[in-house]
Amino acid sequence: MEEKHEECGVFGVYSQETRNIAHTVYYGLYALQHRGQESCGIAVAFANKISYYKGMGLVADVFADGNLEALPEGDIAIGHVRYSTTGASQLLNAQPVVFTGKCGKMAVAHNGNLTNTKQLRDELIVENAVFQTTIDSEVIAILINSLSDGDILTGVKRACPKFKGSYALVVMTTDKLIAVRDPHGIRPLCIGTIDDEFVVASETCALDAVGANFLRDVKAGEIIVIDSDGLHSYMMDGVPKKSSMCIFEYVYFARHDSVLDGYSVYEARKEAGKLLARYYPVKADIVSGVPDSGNVAARGYSEESGVPFVEALARNRYVGRTFIQPDQRQRENSLSVKMNALRGNVRGKRVVLIDDSIVRGTTMRKIIKMLRDAGANEVHIRICSPIIKHPCHLGIDIQTYSQLIGAYKDEEQICESLGADSVRYLTIDQLLSTCADAKTGFCLGCFNGQYPYPLDDYKADKLKLE
Repeated sequence: MEEKHEECGVFGVYSQETRNIAHTVYYGLYALQHRGQESCGIAVAFANKISYYKGMGLVADVFADGNLEALPEGDIAIGHVRYSTTGASQLLNAQPVVFTGKCGKMAVAHNGNLTNTKQLRDELIVENAVFQTTIDSEVIAILINSLSDGDILTGVKRACPKFKGSYALVVMTTDKLIAVRDPHGIRPLCIGTIDDEFVVASETCALDAVGANFLRDVKAGEIIVIDSDGLHSYMMDGVPKKSSMCIFEYVYFARHDSVLDGYSVYEARKEAGKLLARYYPVKADIVSGVPDSGNVAARGYSEESGVPFVEALARNRYVGRTFIQPDQRQRENSLSVKMNALRGNVRGKRVVLIDDSIVRGTTMRKIIKMLRDAGANEVHIRICSPIIKHPCHLGIDIQTYSQLIGAYKDEEQICESLGADSVRYLTIDQLLSTCADAKTGFCLGCFNGQYPYPLDDYKADKLKLE
């Protein structure tokens, strides 16, 4: 995958007994690390209190040196890994957001991006609300609190209709764990169980990491409340008949061993590779994927075409995803330590290279040059999604047309700009067919400009509240 940013992963646990619940959240966040590498945090409820720890960096680093052990035993806990889509990358903006409100101690963690953050924030400030951060997640927390009558569920029910954009939430008080998915289901959220405990997570891979059994996905527009009486479900009013999950969850964001809305991410990516081989074949000696997100599709391409799958690129697994670096210069500089061509595998070969998407083109351009410098005779690029022509304001940090090579170049021009021998993309219909068995509809806004929410008057600026 090249140069796209997804924002966050959320995780929550409700236990019937007091224990080292933070450890469960730690392993859940570890499994969701791919969703955000800027910061992370865990909050634990115990004895009508909430204790928390947050830090900048990876889960294993933030919770080293006794920071995990310092969290108390408890019966409810939530956690968060962050990539910023609203608000700068700094400790002040790390989640969960923890505060005291009408419902006592509360904590909120959010995956997604609101498009009406500034409007809501300005309205709350007029009502004398005080903000400590510059993130939309704090706006969510403050609005829920302001609309509550002392019952957290009332606050959530009243606040959700006012949110525009994408949100998968875990909300914690000292006696309840609440999970919420926006009416369009843009970001994933699922529920699992471990004996008599409930677990909520962005992806099923996090359930697997803590030994939880998958129960079901949270429905679009559903509010799940978990307390001492068990699990209770409430639906928002006016939920669209067809949900619109971000299709890039299947293309790239989710881990390939996750199952989202009833369908395997692995199968979707493998089918994408097969379709590329079927519709856009080319005479080649080897097929390879850009690690790691292109590898499954590359194997699918190999199975369909008979071209052998051979690794062309070696990845340093101790370097985070290139695009998750907070600015473009860092992303470009990190590529040289992240990836290297396997000269013996590509020298003298015609190479088909599979990737999930191309955003700016800078990373792919460097990879193609890397393969040519290593002796590849030809480099043919095959992409598991259509050309990205439009920005996304619903949880992917692609906020302007100037960031997109596909906004002003067609397939042939992109090929020339990258220095490839050929470039081919899946069409929208072909991409949709890879996810045909999923129990959801999809948002395709970055391909066709049609979003679940009208965005005509939205001004994109992730630092707008700084």
